[in-house]
Amino acid sequence: MTEHSIDEIFDDASGDIAVGDLESAVAKYRRCVEMAPHFFDGWHALGMALMKLGRFAEAIEAGKKAVELRPNDQIGWTSLSLFYNRTGNIKEAEAAGAKAKILSWGGKIAKE
Repeated sequence: MTEHSIDEIFDDASGDIAVGDLESAVAKYRRCVEMAPHFFDGWHALGMALMKLGRFAEAIEAGKKAVELRPNDQIGWTSLSLFYNRTGNIKEAEAAGAKAKILSWGGKIAKE
């Protein structure tokens, strides 16, 4: 078997999402972040796929990793807020949402 690049695996996972094969996508996104632990897009996509499967605790963990890697990324905080919201963790959802709002206004969460 040939070794696929992270980009190829990520693209395959995105194709799985498009056809509704969420379990396969999750496995591929996990492989991406195992190969490259600092791959923001991999963590973010993993969180979104897990949320679609109803695996909210795992989605939150992936979302936390994404915002840890890119604390000034509005999409990361917006998604994390959504994951918390789905579990009923309103306080955490509002805190993450507030960070997304600060970023939308041009503010920063962390020094770059």
